[in-house]
Amino acid sequence: MPVSKDKTVFQCQVCGRQSPKWVGKCQDCGTWNSFVEERLERSKVSSALSKSVPTSIADIELNDEERINTGIQELNRVLGGGIVAGSLILIGGDPGIGKSTLVLQLLDGVYRNNAVVGGQALYVSAEESLKQIKLRARRLGIDTTEILVVSETCLEVVFEHIKQVKPVVVVIDSIQTVFTQEISSAPGSVGQVRETALRLMLFAKQSSVPVFIVGHVTKEGAIAGPRTLEHIVDTVIYFEGDRGHPFRILRAVKNRFGSTNEIGVFEMREGGLVEVANPSELFLSERPTGVSGTTVISTMEGTRPLLVELQALATQTTFGVPRRTGIGVDLNRVNLLVAVLEKIGGVHLGHMDIFINVVGGLKITEPAFDLGIITTIASSFLERPVQESVFLFGEVGLSGEIRAVSQAEARIKEGAKIGFKQAILPEANLSRLSISPQIELKGVKNIDEALKTAINR
Repeated sequence: MPVSKDKTVFQCQVCGRQSPKWVGKCQDCGTWNSFVEERLERSKVSSALSKSVPTSIADIELNDEERINTGIQELNRVLGGGIVAGSLILIGGDPGIGKSTLVLQLLDGVYRNNAVVGGQALYVSAEESLKQIKLRARRLGIDTTEILVVSETCLEVVFEHIKQVKPVVVVIDSIQTVFTQEISSAPGSVGQVRETALRLMLFAKQSSVPVFIVGHVTKEGAIAGPRTLEHIVDTVIYFEGDRGHPFRILRAVKNRFGSTNEIGVFEMREGGLVEVANPSELFLSERPTGVSGTTVISTMEGTRPLLVELQALATQTTFGVPRRTGIGVDLNRVNLLVAVLEKIGGVHLGHMDIFINVVGGLKITEPAFDLGIITTIASSFLERPVQESVFLFGEVGLSGEIRAVSQAEARIKEGAKIGFKQAILPEANLSRLSISPQIELKGVKNIDEALKTAINR
């Protein structure tokens, strides 16, 4: 009697699209060579949802539970004030950026600040041995009996450990190497990642235990695995930074319990991640003085004002088409502002290569950065430095007008605290201020006035 074949399907490892046959390019996400053959199996997680009962929204009771303090104020800021009970939090980042260091310091901070009482934390490492984790803990100065560590990749065994320990916080490092026996596909595949994340989500919601899962990222910077992984979790945090530089930026791109505009700034040292309480001072610590092509810009990251250095280099092109290169800025926005500077400002840049860099590894997208880009490019082209005691902010329109931006008072206070003597800002913002500034303020209406004030054009 012939043996029946298992039904298989080809599945995109990026977006999860299924196809009965192999195709070179996914029609949904456009990724090439992403389809892998997997056995088609029915998920068994959904059966747990049948126990739920519809309830009137008026009958639902709320408990005013305080958030759990992580002991790391920069992380608390990004999470919206701390850890919410029963939340599923995904932390992604490049290999070696410091994700495992961050979660280990997080667990230590929870107990060091007595945020939880009467329970232990469980750190499940699916990539490293217990001795490797101990070496990291020794380097970080962590030696507590409240953090239990287990090296395991099977999700069913992990749940057995959870049942015995009854932890108050769980960390899974990493989700791409954990697998469930109910699916025969390889760890890291779409089916495995989605199934394990769903089961962890159900556990977190039913037990009110917060779960942190660490995720790898692809070379494009997105978290590896299906896109549904980010939809399942409550919070998605990216740990950014260049391994060649000590600064690390913690940024939330999804947060059901807080804002996604906040960032946390850390410095990687031999003893682990150290919080940077005043990032503006750190970003400006090596700023050159008396040279053209460098400007200090005020930007907002959530509720936090930051002063960062913007550098530009305008040089004669050796090719037929001039190059426009930017690090930390939107290149399309730069091209738009270069056109405004050339058309309205009369600065002829058609034969110039332009390179722009935001110092410190930050990525700035808000429109208040426009005035800084205009001024920095003009400063490099005209070889006239901006005064070192001046910072500026403002949005630039296509007609060359300087438009008002939000939270001008917070930006001015931050500049005065750092020690700047003068701020160049939109005139509309100047007329709306309700504070007595401690520094000199110069309101400008258009880019001509801005360039005359900043670089004495």
